[in-house]
Amino acid sequence: MAIVETTDLTKVYVQDVIGVEYGRIKIRLKGRRVAALQELNLTVNEGEIFGLLGPNGAGKTTAIKIFMGLIFPTEGNARIMGKPLGDRRVKAQIGFLPENPYFYDYLKGWEFLDYYGQLYGMARKTRRAKIDEILEMVGLTHAANLPLRGYSKGMLQRIGLGQALLNDPRIVFLDEPQSGLDPFGRKEMRDIILNLKEEGKTVFFSSHILSDAEMICDRVGILYKGKLINVGYLRDLLSAQIKEYEIVASNLQEEMLKDLEGKCERVIVRKQDVMVCVRQKADAEKIVRTILASPAQLVSYIPRQETLEEYFIRQIEGGGQ
Repeated sequence: MAIVETTDLTKVYVQDVIGVEYGRIKIRLKGRRVAALQELNLTVNEGEIFGLLGPNGAGKTTAIKIFMGLIFPTEGNARIMGKPLGDRRVKAQIGFLPENPYFYDYLKGWEFLDYYGQLYGMARKTRRAKIDEILEMVGLTHAANLPLRGYSKGMLQRIGLGQALLNDPRIVFLDEPQSGLDPFGRKEMRDIILNLKEEGKTVFFSSHILSDAEMICDRVGILYKGKLINVGYLRDLLSAQIKEYEIVASNLQEEMLKDLEGKCERVIVRKQDVMVCVRQKADAEKIVRTILASPAQLVSYIPRQETLEEYFIRQIEGGGQ
C-alpha cells in the first residue's frame, strides 16, 4: 500500500532579483529560474525504509519541505496516506526531523519533549508516560535533566528524533539524519530507524551517506539535479555478479610482490599486509594457491559485489551526461 505518492512534482525557484537605482530611476532585473525539483514521480510503500539519495543540491530537502507543507510545489501534486498535502488529520500522523533543527537550548531534555507534547495536544499524564518511553528509545534517559546546550551533536539528533516520534506517527520524515554524526552516533541512528520499521512505521529519509543507506534501506531513489534517475529495491539495483576478488596476505616476499603488481588490477601495501584485487575468479584462485605454497600467510579471500556507492556513482555519471 502506497503511503506517499507524487505526480510530476516540480519546484522552481527564482534567484534573487537584482535592483539597480540610477537617481530616481529604478531598474529591476528578472532573476534566473532554477528547477530544484523536476517532475518527481515517486511511490513509497507503507512499512518500508525508503532512502532518497543524492549529492548536496540534488533536491532532497526541497522534496521533504514540500511534503511537510513548508514550501509549495510549482507544478504537480503529492498525496500522503491517500490525502492531499496539508490535510490536518494526516499531519497529526507525521513525524519530522529537519537537517539543521533549532532547539531552545535552555530547556532540559524532558522539558523540550513536554513542550512538543503540549503542541501535539497530549494530556499531561499521557505525555509524561510517553516522554519516559521516548527518552529510553533514543537512549537519553540519563540526560533527561540536562539542558540541551550541554548535548552533543549526536544527542541533539536523538532528542530531535524523539520529538518526531512523540505523537506515535505512521510515517517519519528525516532530512539527513546521520549528517555530522561520528560512527557511533550513526550506528545509534541506524538502530533506531530499524526499530521503527519493526514497529510497522514507515521511514522516509534523505542522505548522501551511502554506506548507512545500504545497511538499512528497503528501497532507494537516486536524485540528481532535481531529477529522479533511478528507484528500486537494493537487491534489484545492485549487481549480484562478483565485481572483483580481494585477496589479503601478509609477509609477502619482495619478488612475489613485484610479480603480483604486474598481474593485478590494484595492489595496496599496508605495513606487513598486502591487498590485491583481480576481476577473474581463475586469476584469484591461482594467486591464492601461490600464496598458500609460499612462506606468506593468506589473511582473507573475498569475492566482492557492487556496493551502493559504486552503483550511485555510476548512475550519477550517467545521469549527468
